[in-house]
Amino acid sequence: MSYITHGSVWNALYDDPIEAMAMERRSLLLMKVQEELNRKGWTQNEAAKKLGVDQSRMSDLKSGKISKFTVDSLLGYLDHLGQST
Repeated sequence: MSYITHGSVWNALYDDPIEAMAMERRSLLLMKVQEELNRKGWTQNEAAKKLGVDQSRMSDLKSGKISKFTVDSLLGYLDHLGQST
């Protein structure tokens, strides 16, 4: 039996290396936002108010629904959280 190895899970999911790289970057940004929110210990409602979004958006973020977020929106959240990339 032979195995195919990929640089990341995104390379395995996407044929286009540029698209795979974009998804990897989005996932890293999403995780950074999640880590900062966890560090602050805010509830979803508190976090939503601080970031200027509704609670369902925070639920999507906390659940890791990456397809619902753009790089720009994630960078904006990090800006609101006082974090740089």
